[in-house]
Amino acid sequence: MKDYLDGRPILPAAQPSQAAYGVKNDLPRRLRKILSLADFERAARGYLPRPLFGYISGAAEDNLSLAANRASFERLKFCPKVLVDVSRRSQKTTIFGESYSSPFGIAPVGISAISAYRGDVTLARAAQDEHIPAIMSGSSLIPMETVHAAAPGTWFQAYLPGDTARIDALIDRVKAAGFSTLVITVDIPVWANRENNVRTGFSLPLRPSFRLAMDGISRPRWLLETFLRTLVKHGMPHFENSFATRGAPMLSASAIRDTTGRDHLSWPDIARIRERWRGNLVIKGILHADDARRAVSIGADGIIISNHGGRQLDGAVDPLHVLPQICDAVGDKTVVMMDSGIRRGGDVLKALALGAQFVFVGRPFMYAAAVGGEPGVRHAISLLRDEVDRNMAMLGVPTIGEIDVGILT
Repeated sequence: MKDYLDGRPILPAAQPSQAAYGVKNDLPRRLRKILSLADFERAARGYLPRPLFGYISGAAEDNLSLAANRASFERLKFCPKVLVDVSRRSQKTTIFGESYSSPFGIAPVGISAISAYRGDVTLARAAQDEHIPAIMSGSSLIPMETVHAAAPGTWFQAYLPGDTARIDALIDRVKAAGFSTLVITVDIPVWANRENNVRTGFSLPLRPSFRLAMDGISRPRWLLETFLRTLVKHGMPHFENSFATRGAPMLSASAIRDTTGRDHLSWPDIARIRERWRGNLVIKGILHADDARRAVSIGADGIIISNHGGRQLDGAVDPLHVLPQICDAVGDKTVVMMDSGIRRGGDVLKALALGAQFVFVGRPFMYAAAVGGEPGVRHAISLLRDEVDRNMAMLGVPTIGEIDVGILT
């Protein structure tokens, strides 16, 4: 029997479709329940062997900086404006003369090809397909030439070797490979105290052991889809891009990866690279305004404010906290970017409101590559992009260029 109101039948309320909740039916089955970047982390925990998940998720010592990175975003609150025409909103952003579909990119994540099959190529291709930049890690396991050929818009991130000859050779190799943007990470004069790596059985290179074998066997999908598939098709992965020549294998009982000799590097070394490298030069790992000014003075085209995702100096200030003062220090003399702690579209907008022109996200995209390959990374990009879009609409901000501190309170 129908109910009536003013003589008209009351019809059952329409139920929102799955699409209204962000569920896309054309996704691979394993991705359909992934509704946020945090969901990728939970899925990756069940997919990756304990040492690999621990390497990606962990940070240094007591994880103080790791926790602070998230807390800094959570402290900021939005103050939206309503009844603004946002029907033509756009999040397109231009840096270094390139136009990108969103104001975020994929940060460099080391050894990605052991966590996801052909991980460096997977991340780079997905980024290219979605028209955002990806930064390839210098601690990667696929030759930079292969990745650049697969996705020519990729940026390359380098950890500098300890002597001038090897620095020059590496820079020349990056140039010959065709990269146009070089990112130099400068916050790693020595390796951090990553106790979580020891606790989870992770090392570089990985050391064969009964425990490591059991960790791998306990994750049969990863074992078959990533590790064994890589061995059969490409052989044992090596550190391919730390130097101009091939480095140590990823798995070895005795090989040692050469990461020594960086503690004497200083700003004159960066100035030498600036003279040698004619492409875009970005300095990553800046947390102090004086260092930002120094980067500008030697001609850096951009800086990335970063505490390495909490993976280096535990207790280092969170990038969001120092972002405004660094922006004040350098003005419009260089492109100011940041990473560390971004997990939601709202986080992206908070960073932009405080002065960043672009941001990078690392761990979530690595989890997405491990769980879902290229479709997984594209889905992660889509989730973050949709969050940015919805938040812009609800904040009453039609374009990225109109985002400023006024959206915060």
